[in-house]
Amino acid sequence: MGVAYVAVQWNRQKKVYDAALVGGVAAYLALFAIVTEMLFPHVTEEILLMRAFGSAAFLLLHVILCMGPLARLHPKFLPLLYNRRHAGVACFLLGLAHSGLIVATYHAAGDVNPILSVFVSDAGAPFQIFGFFALFILFLMAATSHDFWLANLSAPVWKSLHMLVYAAYALLVLHVAFGVLQAELSPIYVGAAVCGLVTVLALHLRAAKKETSLDAERLEYAPDGFVDATAVSEIPENRARIVCIAGERVAIFKYAGKISAVSNVCQHQNGPLGEGKIVSGCITCPWHGYQYKPDTGASPPPFREKVSTFNVRVRNGRVFVHPKANPAGTAAAPALVEEGALPR
Repeated sequence: MGVAYVAVQWNRQKKVYDAALVGGVAAYLALFAIVTEMLFPHVTEEILLMRAFGSAAFLLLHVILCMGPLARLHPKFLPLLYNRRHAGVACFLLGLAHSGLIVATYHAAGDVNPILSVFVSDAGAPFQIFGFFALFILFLMAATSHDFWLANLSAPVWKSLHMLVYAAYALLVLHVAFGVLQAELSPIYVGAAVCGLVTVLALHLRAAKKETSLDAERLEYAPDGFVDATAVSEIPENRARIVCIAGERVAIFKYAGKISAVSNVCQHQNGPLGEGKIVSGCITCPWHGYQYKPDTGASPPPFREKVSTFNVRVRNGRVFVHPKANPAGTAAAPALVEEGALPR
């Protein structure tokens, strides 16, 4: 969704993002080929290409998995997250090229069906089978990356399906550990694989620690059942502060001298609305630009998405939120920012 309430199609940001993505992949493949030719002058073209595509897919998957925690740790990484699905499709295509070369080189010339050969040819650990199922998961994610599938599968089912990326990553780690690392004794390969794994784990743990500290914040209840959520001064203008109330994350927005609170979960892909901002009077999700009116939680026509709202009030520079959410799309009167809490 855009500011004018029309679906965003092929805008400049998408073009820049995709140009950088394609350029980065092409540069990596070229550099990999040059370095490999220098270090291993007798390598065959087939092996060079399969390793180039395979390592590019594995590296890109690391980048994709790091986008989420990086965006949670600092908003400057959010642009990487907007079109993450494009990177996922590119990762699948690189993996498909790698697997196609593997099958053509090692499995197509025998009497056994090439796909069946993948399952019966491993003498030791089934590293090729690990790679096959990882590629299958990446295929499912790439095939359902369009919003058509999000709408028809529903957000919870679509999100669960795409969480399988972690299963694909685990399978690829096993694929590399029992495949390439068993054949290559160079510490460079081992070091690169370990460095990638440690980076992904460290970023996710750090982001989880930040999220846990947010949810663990203890809030005080007023006698009338409202929760003392935050100070007005702690909420940036046209932005929000996220608090956890009764087990649910609530985004409290300050805009045009008013305070409103809505559920932090966008109905598009469960994006964090509280990390977005008010654009043309609408809360704009930082992930894909879906918008909601802060006082009703409803998207402007012709869109129909709705999020829950919360009743709010302001007393002595503090924002109080009722812990019971209103039904999605229910109007909740904004609280006026008191004179003493207005920014100077």
